[in-house]
Amino acid sequence: MAVAANHSSPPAPRDQRGRPLGVLRLSLTARCNLACPYCLPDGVEPPGLLTLSQRLEVITAVVELGATSLRLTGGEPMLHAGLEKLIAAVQPLRATHANGPGLREIALTSNGTLLSAERARALRSAGLDRITLSLDGTTGESVALMAGLGGADREQKERSGAALLAKVLTAIEHARAAGFDPDRGALKLNAVIQRGANDDQLLPLAALARERGLELRLIEFMDVGNRNGWRPEAVLSAAEMVERIGARWPLEPLGRSAHGTASRWLYRDRDSASSGAHLAVVASVSAPFCGDCNRLRITADGVAYSCLFATPDGGIDLRPWLGPNAPVEGLRKAITGLWQRRADRWSEERQEAWNRGIPPATHAAPAHAEMAYLGG
Repeated sequence: MAVAANHSSPPAPRDQRGRPLGVLRLSLTARCNLACPYCLPDGVEPPGLLTLSQRLEVITAVVELGATSLRLTGGEPMLHAGLEKLIAAVQPLRATHANGPGLREIALTSNGTLLSAERARALRSAGLDRITLSLDGTTGESVALMAGLGGADREQKERSGAALLAKVLTAIEHARAAGFDPDRGALKLNAVIQRGANDDQLLPLAALARERGLELRLIEFMDVGNRNGWRPEAVLSAAEMVERIGARWPLEPLGRSAHGTASRWLYRDRDSASSGAHLAVVASVSAPFCGDCNRLRITADGVAYSCLFATPDGGIDLRPWLGPNAPVEGLRKAITGLWQRRADRWSEERQEAWNRGIPPATHAAPAHAEMAYLGG
């Protein structure tokens, strides 16, 4: 099933702080085949998952409202059987020229465990532009810990972790062989770093990414959801990550692009065009970037949220506006209304409270929707 681009799109909405809608993060599933402790996904889907046609309606409406980037997430999105079909179906929504309306990028974030050579080629053939794989350690022990792998004893967990590590490293090469070129930003590596858990993996992960010619994106441990036992002292700040890595390989700052999540750095011993020349850090706790966040999140069951830190009842269910008998304009109006009411800046408010001397433990967030449900 394909969709046709509508070139008479309505004016792009702005939220209460003047932020445009630019990125749609669409969750395809709340399930995952791992149990990473910073996410802790559900083992079952929420009821009422969107169909392919409903997802296409949602994507079309959001693109018509100004989104230029589609990020497919989960859970683990590669558990979704219709992934390639969805990617192929949204190709007509592509921008026809560089600065025109329409999608300019379709990206996927995955843990890599299901990325075979055949699947990588199928994703590329369907029209996927970029894939980011996740890896939080370089040893069997660290990978097992950060993936939530079980086992009867330590040795069994280490073996399971080593097997998972081998799968992800192989998936990187499958993606590269399929045409996801890291030199063009089409293949990257994510790692969540938690103090006292895997911060000893910081330099080994950087070395691995440099060796394999990948940009490593280091992500602070975030207080998303209610299950991950987040505490401020477990956050290794982006500044400290950069300091540790820079002491080993000197770095030159490149800054953060408008509406971007990551601040990027260049290794001084690498040419900017060479493989593995860049490092990125996502400082959503220590240096939040709410001020120009342009992301709309829609869950696998069709609930739209305007912030990663939203409360469970803070979204709107889009399903009443989906289906053959629902007017398209109703869906656009619902999304526009949500965006125009948006004033979210939770991470900045938390940081401001800390700066005023309010202890982090007492500036507790309200209950958050879970990360795997929101799409990370």
